[in-house]
Formats: sequence, C-alpha cells, structure tokens
Amino acid sequence: MFAMLTLPLGAWEADLAIVNARIRTMDPARPLAEAAAVVHGRITALGTSSEVRKFVGSRTRLIDARGRLVLPGFNDAHVHFLNGGFQLASVDLRDADSPEEMARRIRAFAAGRPKGEWIVGGSWDHERWPGAPLPTRELLDRAAPDHPVWVRRLDGHMGVASSAVLRMAGITRDTPDPPGGLIVRDPRTGEPAGVLKDAAMDLLSKVLPAPSPAQKREAALAATRHAASLGVTSVQDMSAGADVGVYQTLLGQRELRTRVYAVSALPEWERLARTGVRAAFGSPFLRIGGLKGFSDGSLGSTTAWFFDAYLDAPDTSGLPAGEMFPEGTMLARVRGADAAGLQVMIHAIGDRANDAVLTLYEQVTAERGPRDRRFRIEHAQHLRPRDIPRFRTGEVIASMQPYHVIDDGRWAEKRIGAERAAGTYAFRSLLDSGARLAFGSDWPVAPLNPLEGIYAAVTRRTLDGKRPHGWVPEQKISVEEAVRAYTSGSAYAEFAEDDKGVLRPGLVADLVVLSEDIFTLDPVRIPEVKVDLTIVDGRVVYERGR
Repeated sequence: MFAMLTLPLGAWEADLAIVNARIRTMDPARPLAEAAAVVHGRITALGTSSEVRKFVGSRTRLIDARGRLVLPGFNDAHVHFLNGGFQLASVDLRDADSPEEMARRIRAFAAGRPKGEWIVGGSWDHERWPGAPLPTRELLDRAAPDHPVWVRRLDGHMGVASSAVLRMAGITRDTPDPPGGLIVRDPRTGEPAGVLKDAAMDLLSKVLPAPSPAQKREAALAATRHAASLGVTSVQDMSAGADVGVYQTLLGQRELRTRVYAVSALPEWERLARTGVRAAFGSPFLRIGGLKGFSDGSLGSTTAWFFDAYLDAPDTSGLPAGEMFPEGTMLARVRGADAAGLQVMIHAIGDRANDAVLTLYEQVTAERGPRDRRFRIEHAQHLRPRDIPRFRTGEVIASMQPYHVIDDGRWAEKRIGAERAAGTYAFRSLLDSGARLAFGSDWPVAPLNPLEGIYAAVTRRTLDGKRPHGWVPEQKISVEEAVRAYTSGSAYAEFAEDDKGVLRPGLVADLVVLSEDIFTLDPVRIPEVKVDLTIVDGRVVYERGR
C-alpha cells in the first residue's frame, strides 16, 4: 500500500530514498513496505521501489538496500549517556573475572596516567569472581598507589574507593551509615573496607573532581558516535540534569547524531517547575521535562528493597533509597512534580520498592484525577504477580532493560530464590495484562547495543550458557514485541509518538539498516547481526566500513 505526505509544489524531489528493502514500519496500519523517500528530514513516501523511484532526482542520495531489513531507529528508553561516553575512555573492568584481573587492569591503566590523576569509572562485577567477594581498598592501594581510585560496580549502586579517597572524604570507622546507604566495614576492625553502597556514595561528592566542559563535550561526542554505530537514534538520558547544555552545544554545531530526552533528578523538581516547563518541552532533537527518582538500590549490591530477606544475606531485605526519607518526602515530590505537569519516572528493583512506587502513583492519580501523565517505573525488575495488573490499571509504563535478564540470571536465584525470581523482568505477563513496555539498556551499566537487548528478551539465555532454554522462559516475548518496545514503546514513554517510533509519512526519518533479518533469523544468532547504516533526520550518520 502506497502512502505519501502532501508536499508543497516543487518539493517532490527526495533528499534521500531507500529502495529494494524489507521495511518493517512497526505501524500496525501499514506494517510493510519496500521503499521510502525522505524530504527535509521527514518521511514523505512509503511503498514499492517503483513508486518511490518517482521521487528520485539529481540531488537524491539513493540507497539500494539489496533486500536488507530496515527498521525505525532504536530509541533507548534508559541510558546514562554522558557517563557512557566517559566510560568509553576509562578503565574497563566489566569482564574482569577475578580481583587479581581487576587490579591488573587498574595497574596498567594507571601506568599511562600522571601521578595524582584520579581513576574513575570501571564498571566491575564481583559476581563474575569465584565466591563473589567484594573488592577492597587494599586491592586498589596496591594496584595504583600513586592515584586516587574510585571505581563503581556496573549497576552504579556501589563502588570501591582507595584509602586515599576515603581519607580525602573523611570516612572513618566513626562515620555513620547515611539513610539509604551503607559503608561496608572490616568485620575485625570496624574500619571502612572501601565499598560504599547507594547513599553512602554521596559522601564522596565533595572530593570527586568535576569534569571540565571540554571533557564533557568529548564524552558526549564519543557517546553519540557510539550510539550511531549501533542504530540508536534516540536516547532518554536518566542523568542529564544540568548537562543538557552539552547536548545543546553539539546540536548547534551539527555534531549531535542522537535525539535526547534529557531527564533531571526528581529532588530538583521545583527548579524545573519554576521555569514553567512541562513534560517533553523542546524540539524533536532535544527535549526536557522528565524527572527521575530512586526508591531503592540494586540486586547486585543487595540494596534492592524486598518484602522478604535475601537468601544469601538473611540479615537484610535491602534498603529504601535515601530519597524515600523522611517518610512522605517521595510522595510530596511526586505530587508537586505532577501538579507542575512534569513527567515522573522512579527507579524500582525489589518487589517492595515496586509496590511502594505503584502505591505512590495510585495515590497521586486518585487525588488529582485522570490526565495523560505517563508515570514510569524504571526497571520494574522484581514484581509480585498481584502487582503486574496495576501497571495497566494505573497506566504506568514499565521501562525495562532486557539485557539485565541474561546478566543477573547467572546468580539471582542464590539471592532471592526461584519463587521470587519467577516475577523477574516479567515481559510476557506485563504485555498480556495490557501494560506498555519501553525498552532500554541502562548503558553503561549494560551494553548499549539494542540487538543484544532484543536477543535477551526473546531467548533469556544467560551469559554463562547454563540456561540455553532461557531463565524464567515463560516470560519470553517475540522479536516483533521486543522491537516494538525499543521503538514505538519508547517513543510513547517520552511523549514522542507523533514524531517517531514508527515509519510513517510525516514522521522523522530515523531508520536503521541491518545486515540480516532478525525476524526470520534463528534468535540465537541475533547478536551476530550488524548495523550497516544509521539514518537520523534523513541524514546518514553511520555507515559500516566507512
């Protein structure tokens, strides 16, 4: 079926056209096409190759897809974009499989840096190590004695500091645990062991060096180039805050290859509200108006908040986040932000945290009445069966990161058992209940590559290869459902469905060309598929091999 946007006379020559493609538009009204034409950054026509060739002129860039799959550009609903850019240039500890390997990489990285320069980043994962011991300050002291070291676990909910950093911050055996945080201590001496969990990490805020504007610009450039190489044309940056100006600078210089929804911290809602800005304010390239809060920590740090205790740490059931204190604070913030017309999205991992956030949203909705507010829960990781229908009835978007399934699935059951694990990343149950899903990566916590996320949602095969039929396999979804969550679902989650998320005349021309058809390929092979071409706003921003 041919579809065309009405254009003014003289504007019929396409800037870009794709022919001989297998286009999956993700638009239920017109799901398939084989060609598309673009004028001024917008899709103007979809149809057969012969129909679209009528728009090809002397200045048209013509792309022969040679039968390859074309999709709407991927929209990552949950990233930490600037952090990811910084991590690209930092020490990489993600796949270090022992404390000794972690120390070796830090030592090698430090050898190329001037004495006294901070070493930050890291993204270590102690669950890869035999026995899963936590790293210590002594490990860092031996690896980099001439550098202050602060490297975080990949989930961002705990980190380990060297002795020099602890001294700078004044953290001693007498320092109390802050609300929502934990200072891990040596059980023999009571001295800080180096690891700080959740709100305890804030104790370093006064000593951590702030990156310069030039460093931020370089990190943003690295991030947007990396995103383009993976077919990611839009991101929702959960930690943009005051750094939105970095993206504005790149946009003004025509170097921003990624559309950004720049989200601020929920505790800062009044600052944003005073400007009169409401949700999703800005241009199709750069928008603000979202606020992110925290209700708990992470499973890997044993700070995700559950109703029942951890099996491998029976003295705790996790921690409410510092933002949940004093009691009533989070409700007041959600109530105020909602009254100001801003969008609220709250991180919740454990089942008790998810219940608490759903209850907050239900209370505010009941008080203020129905409107298109699009409340979100970020992660929605562990859900009790009784809470799943509450997403649909409360019109709460489940913003989820499927790669975590195949990562956490290696070790999660030792922590929470099989019964609670059955409600982990319950994609199938949420969709069947009528809930809306928006997919993302949580980069740099997990890889940015959407194809790895789609593979994870469809197969749920854990990274250790021990669950070839999938972890909690009844929660698998189809390739089409996963792609939809990464495109139209994510667009809806940021109030952008009238601009992007599907391929339709009038919407922005953000497209990705893949090397193979993931809809017909054995799902096990999806991670092998490459992005051949990424188009943003009708402009080629990445081409493999060039």
